[in-house]
Amino acid sequence: MPLKLPDLPYAYSALEPHMDALTVQIHHDKHHAAYVNNLNAALDKHPELHAKRLEDLLTNLKAVPEDIRTAVRNNAGGTWNHNLFWDILSGQGGGQPAGALAADLKAAFGDFAAFQQKFTAAAVGQFASGWAWLYLNDQDKLSIGATPGHDNPLMVGVAPFTGQPILVVDVWEHAYYLKYQNRRADFVAAWWNLVNWKRVEELYAQAK
Repeated sequence: MPLKLPDLPYAYSALEPHMDALTVQIHHDKHHAAYVNNLNAALDKHPELHAKRLEDLLTNLKAVPEDIRTAVRNNAGGTWNHNLFWDILSGQGGGQPAGALAADLKAAFGDFAAFQQKFTAAAVGQFASGWAWLYLNDQDKLSIGATPGHDNPLMVGVAPFTGQPILVVDVWEHAYYLKYQNRRADFVAAWWNLVNWKRVEELYAQAK
């Protein structure tokens, strides 16, 4: 079956004041929706691929027919990345994680502040459009990285690093331009107030 745009798990205004309602509405209903629609259009050329999960397409892009491979890379990536982006946000977010994730972040980066600083640097420093990630790498260790376009760590042999993502921030301009204009750093600083660490902890447990 063709993919459908997932509903937002909260109202457009739920992330204010850190992310304004109009940006959330346009981002989800226009940009995210466009990736879903464009992916469906590409897969229509090879209808048997509609049966595959997004993760299956992304982890084995080399198996996707060459005539639609770039479209699938861009739009399956855009779809999957946005699904995760919305999933780990909450109007009651912020603070710090607990449990195993907190302990493993400390082990990997020294403390939460050092992790936050490194992740922010990856997000703000990503040249042009892209994403910053916290992911569980192939050695079962927490790592930070940034990808251009809609690439993500699931894209074996395509992305600059691979693993299971558990946290992401969108640094395409459409994610922040209405409120923050060119001030990406201000957007990323505000975004930390929206991170739903309970959900990220669940994703980390699943990845482990």
